[in-house]
Amino acid sequence: MKHLIALFCFTSFFGVNFSINAQESVDLSEDKSDNYLERHPIYDYTEVQLNNTDTIPDFGSKPNKLKISGTIFESDGVTPAKDIILYIEQADEQGDFDLRTENDKRYVHHRGWIKTDADGHYTFYTFLPGNDRRYNQLQQLFPVVKAPTKSDYEIASFLFDEDPLLTKLCRKRISKKGDPTRILKPKKDDNGLLVVEKDIVLSSGDEASK
Repeated sequence: MKHLIALFCFTSFFGVNFSINAQESVDLSEDKSDNYLERHPIYDYTEVQLNNTDTIPDFGSKPNKLKISGTIFESDGVTPAKDIILYIEQADEQGDFDLRTENDKRYVHHRGWIKTDADGHYTFYTFLPGNDRRYNQLQQLFPVVKAPTKSDYEIASFLFDEDPLLTKLCRKRISKKGDPTRILKPKKDDNGLLVVEKDIVLSSGDEASK
């Protein structure tokens, strides 16, 4: 088991950032790609105009409700980044991805989109995903970012500090080669809502800092 977890840590953190609908980015404009079946689901939002807050489906019925918010910054780490689309998808509380089909395209049911405001702020109301112990799957949120005039791209998944599968070995590797701020530490507020902040800094190129 220890060998399996170690292998999982290596493949998950260094080279494989899992996404059910990962696609190669071809869209460099502000318009959504016309190729519905092949484009990344970051373009599949139905709202006429996105805002800086979204609620993941089934939020109201989940026991471990989570509010994750923060600021997306330009590469200087100081200037708020406006009009950034942030998309997340996740497993359910059992660690399973609720896959559905619409217009012949499969998608993850538990997903959402925001577009940052002038202050770079964003908020998601979601729930704590579960572990899939069959595959040593960590509790994760999978984010994708789309900046104006840039391609969409994945950033490192958000992890959770109290995840029982997040071993000392995993933490050590994240701290050494990754970004330790990706490990979120939610705290319960007076209403029992798990609350955490996660800021994101964009790089000067087409990719975000990991």
